[in-house]
Amino acid sequence: MLRRLRWTARRISGSLTVRLGFLLVIFAALPFILYGQFETADRKEREIVTKNLRYSSWLIAQALKPLLNRESGPPTASLNEELAKYGGDGTNLKLMFQPKGGAAGQDGGFYFLASAPKVDAADLGAILDNLQRHGIVSQVAESCTWDKPVDIRYTQPTGHEEILTSVVPIQSRWGCWVLVSSHVTSELLATAIGRPYWQTPQVRLSLMLYLAVAVIALLTALSVRRHIRHFRHVAREIRQGRVAGNTFASRNAIPELDSVARDFDGLVHDLHHVAGVIRQTAEDNAHSFKGPVATIQACLEPLKRLIPAEHARGKRAAELIELSLDRLKALISASQCLDNTMADMIESPREAVDLTQIVADILKSYREVLVARQIRLSRQLPPDVLVRAGKVALAVVVENILDNAVSFTPDAGAIAVRLQEEDGVINLTIEDSGPGIDPDKIDNIFDRYFSLRPPDHARRDAKAGSPGHAGLGLWIVKRNVEALGGTVTATNRIGGGLKVHIVLPSVT
Repeated sequence: MLRRLRWTARRISGSLTVRLGFLLVIFAALPFILYGQFETADRKEREIVTKNLRYSSWLIAQALKPLLNRESGPPTASLNEELAKYGGDGTNLKLMFQPKGGAAGQDGGFYFLASAPKVDAADLGAILDNLQRHGIVSQVAESCTWDKPVDIRYTQPTGHEEILTSVVPIQSRWGCWVLVSSHVTSELLATAIGRPYWQTPQVRLSLMLYLAVAVIALLTALSVRRHIRHFRHVAREIRQGRVAGNTFASRNAIPELDSVARDFDGLVHDLHHVAGVIRQTAEDNAHSFKGPVATIQACLEPLKRLIPAEHARGKRAAELIELSLDRLKALISASQCLDNTMADMIESPREAVDLTQIVADILKSYREVLVARQIRLSRQLPPDVLVRAGKVALAVVVENILDNAVSFTPDAGAIAVRLQEEDGVINLTIEDSGPGIDPDKIDNIFDRYFSLRPPDHARRDAKAGSPGHAGLGLWIVKRNVEALGGTVTATNRIGGGLKVHIVLPSVT
């Protein structure tokens, strides 16, 4: 169990999909983490800047207070010149006045008396509107006090932006003076003073760059995925036998995967070459063995005629030699058949084939034998049961099992063939009414060269040259079924007979 868990953990940790998902989580979380850190730093910087600006305005107000509180009255004619001493460098100063006992209207009874630099009346109205909107005018009009930080960003009628940074009330014997400070410098306008941090140019530019990087990364990942899917499609087409023009190198558009594509193409070429070599070797070996066997068999005939009729041991020896030669010929044919089947497994296309049709065609070929021996055949073959396999390999499986069932079923016996598809798998069962198999030997029936046929059956089949009766039929069945991703089992039926059960994956 622990080993299984470790293997699963290695699979998950090595999965490109899991790694990509983890990377996407980091990619999505990183902007929020960085934004929080940068916003905190900007807020602290903004507090320092606005505090310094308010303190600077407070110093200007303290410098103006003696002038505004003198007994002879405020110098209304020279206020613009006095403010000009402290303005400049992008700092705009405006001085409002509320005389004692003045009527407090919508504007709080305030009058703009001076500004540095000089501004139009429309610009002064925009400032007063913002002060009224934020409740500053009403509070200052009542008590001539204001101790809260101010950072109001507004647009003048001319279209220029300003940041209102401080409001400093000044108590005097003549009434309430209010010094309003605003800034138009590009350094302050580029900050987050008076607006959310995400609206600053730096954040917007960073967001645009981040989105551009995200789009490029996504397109790169999709491109890699698309080309890997091309590799998968090529592999499927080659597996299904559509080889012409389908090479990994021709479908690859990523230079870094050129060597991988060439290696895959080389592997496919080597497999086809190996299949051809296996077929050629099988043919050469069969030809090499059949020649001496035929010579021995030809020389045996005159020797048999020279043996006296009363020489029983000589006749028995000749019969054994002849039987062994027949057996040897069957093994040679079986060996050639095995090699050819192996080559077919390597090279034959894996396409969706109709298992129902294959079983029906093979049953049709046994019709005369079944009728002659009065063997009853029952079958359940639903239409269009598809398996991804090579037709030859699949036909060999069905034919070998059915051949065994017909061979061991007595005359007037019964054979049942059932085909069923459920839950993504295909079940094929072939049952006969023969003698069954010794329970101690049933696990060996799929072994190579294992046979339980009676001697007369073996001799008859050997003379017929049947490779399936050389103890290789069920071994070929198991090998082919497992190569197709399935399983095969054999069990004795209650009441006699053998049941062979094949499970194959269905086409998805």
